[in-house]
Amino acid sequence: MVSVKSNLSSVDNSPEEIWNNWLEAISDNRNSDEMDLIKRAGMTAMQAHHGQFRVSGECYFFHVLTVTDILNDLRMDHETLAAALLHDVVEDTDLTLEDIEKSFGHHVAHLVDGVTKMSRIHEYQEQVDPSIIAQKDHQAENLRKLLLAMVEDVRVVLIKLADRLHNMRTLGFLSEVKQKRIAQETADIYAPLANRLGIWQIKWELEDLAFRYVQPRTYKKVAKLLDERRVDREQYLDEFIDVLNKKLAESHINATVNGRPKHIYSIWRKMKRKRVDFHQIFDVRAVRVLVDSLSDCYAALGIVHTYWKHIHGEFDDYIATPKDNMYQSIHTAIIGPKGRTVEIQIRTDDMHHHAELGVAAHWRYKEGTKKDDEFERRIAWMRQLLEWKEESSDAGDFIDRFKAEVYEDRIYVLTPKGQIIDLPSGASVLDFAYYIHTDVGHRCKGAKLNSNIIPLTHILKNGDLVEILTSKIALPSRDWLSPYLGYLNTPRARAKLKAWFRKQDYGQNVITGKATVEREMHRLGVHNISYDVMSEKFKYKKVSDFQAAVGRSEISNLQIASTIEDITVPKNKPVEDELVKIKAPSNRQDSGQIKVQGVGELLTIFSKCCKPVPYDSIIGYITRGRGVSIHRTDCSNIASFEEDECERLIDVNWSLDDNATYPVDIVVRAYDRQGLLRDVSALLTNESVNLISVNTLTNRKTQIADMHITLEITDIKQLSRILDKIGHMPSVLDATRKT
Repeated sequence: MVSVKSNLSSVDNSPEEIWNNWLEAISDNRNSDEMDLIKRAGMTAMQAHHGQFRVSGECYFFHVLTVTDILNDLRMDHETLAAALLHDVVEDTDLTLEDIEKSFGHHVAHLVDGVTKMSRIHEYQEQVDPSIIAQKDHQAENLRKLLLAMVEDVRVVLIKLADRLHNMRTLGFLSEVKQKRIAQETADIYAPLANRLGIWQIKWELEDLAFRYVQPRTYKKVAKLLDERRVDREQYLDEFIDVLNKKLAESHINATVNGRPKHIYSIWRKMKRKRVDFHQIFDVRAVRVLVDSLSDCYAALGIVHTYWKHIHGEFDDYIATPKDNMYQSIHTAIIGPKGRTVEIQIRTDDMHHHAELGVAAHWRYKEGTKKDDEFERRIAWMRQLLEWKEESSDAGDFIDRFKAEVYEDRIYVLTPKGQIIDLPSGASVLDFAYYIHTDVGHRCKGAKLNSNIIPLTHILKNGDLVEILTSKIALPSRDWLSPYLGYLNTPRARAKLKAWFRKQDYGQNVITGKATVEREMHRLGVHNISYDVMSEKFKYKKVSDFQAAVGRSEISNLQIASTIEDITVPKNKPVEDELVKIKAPSNRQDSGQIKVQGVGELLTIFSKCCKPVPYDSIIGYITRGRGVSIHRTDCSNIASFEEDECERLIDVNWSLDDNATYPVDIVVRAYDRQGLLRDVSALLTNESVNLISVNTLTNRKTQIADMHITLEITDIKQLSRILDKIGHMPSVLDATRKT
């Protein structure tokens, strides 16, 4: 268990005294250059945090020193300790990252920067109600940042884990809402990560502290059971250790034997997993035996089983088959003196070092040339999780998949070609198929185990050789997703199958397609177009079939825009008798034409308030002395007319000149940047579009610019293309027609 030295938590000593005592305590294992870097970092942190206090009331410098002390117990290097001392100065003081790099070098600054970036993701979380679903999105992003930091330099995450550990120790000073939120995040992310990285010292304490706040009543209940039996248990263990030491010495096995404190969370978890009460937990009394060599491990095991009866089903050889976090040890449970059960763990000193420190024992690989296979396995696992995040847009799925991966024990299954597939314990044959390849899972129709046909629900075991039988096309069944049928038992495989059905799902595609069409119509400023008419244009008998085709991306936005133009501007339609075609005068050459119902040739003008273009639904208004003013039917000015003015409205229709252009207003919303207007103008020039006017307004607080642009366009397809290209420009948030 990681523990803080008593002089760090002393309230009687000044920060300077505690600092000097701590420096003296660690100086034996550090050279002068390393100590100089640590000393300078500590003095800088002490001065920078002077006058700052935590919610608990303690001096802020105590926090950074405690975090550093935890990392020193993990035997981390001097750069990591210096970065730990400075890990909050950029966030909470006037010192900058440039100041850190100038005084302490690139490596320390890089570590401080990594921790600072990870800390910033909590800023928004502090303002979020933990009861809302969106919290999972923040938690998933938090996890992604952690994994990215580990891939780049695992020491960043070790500092963050130490920081979280001390924060959990002082969690009692925060509000109950924050206690539960932070504790749950610790249980979901930080403790599992410490476990996966093999840092058991931190993992155990994080689990117990999180358990204390997430389920306080259960925690107190289990803690009380332990307290009631602590004195008897400690006395019993002392007597048992004396006997075991004598037996090992008689066999000439050099060993260190000590009692191991059992953690409250692990006791509760085992009670829940095995569905037993406290008195049926065999490892409440636990002993650890450390020996010199691998052969001594098995020799010590032989002695234990010779003198005490082994409990059936309570033996695990993690030396022959290490855990996925590379933990190695022999676990056995025996019936000791007085008929009481004792768990015994046997391992070498080196195995114990790796079990306690995990990936912290491998950090030197990042700076050296010698390859470390264990470190590589962990980094590969982290990269795989990052790929999952890119695959899945559902934050909840990502968190669930991560939790399943870090908590589950692993099994190793072979393909016919000898490839080893690493699976969570309890995986089925169908899970195995999806782990090989997504397409193999989709096309799976059967399987063979050691050449024998087996059902897809068969649960695999270590060493099984499995051959997947596939069909030519993907025909997965929705039954595979049923939790009651046992086809899929891993979140990863279920997520892949769900993704397939999302692509195939008709109803979902209908919803997606409808939203796509509505978004395109809104972007182009088009209204009052029937879905029935559009479906008919695309030769679909049912509106839902048309929408599903759009949802499957079988119909593009450009095709939608083109069809809207065909509907609103009929091609080669004969002029009806009651319509008299008149030319619409304009200041521009080659203007379009308007057909006005029931009148002779009249002067027509396009209104400047709504600027109709040849696909809008339009209406005419007979002005006093200026002819007929052409408006869009949804123009706000038309909607505000009084009753006597409405009598002057007349029906009008388009009759186009192929060479005509029409003014249209668009709004481009973008993050303001140098060259934005130049880039938009260049794009319009390349598209042979005339820019009449532009007006830009920038919000200095948000740095978001609204550009109001007037263009001359020929048809809806051109407008759709222009809006699409502007919308995909760097820093542009949205581009729509002004309505």
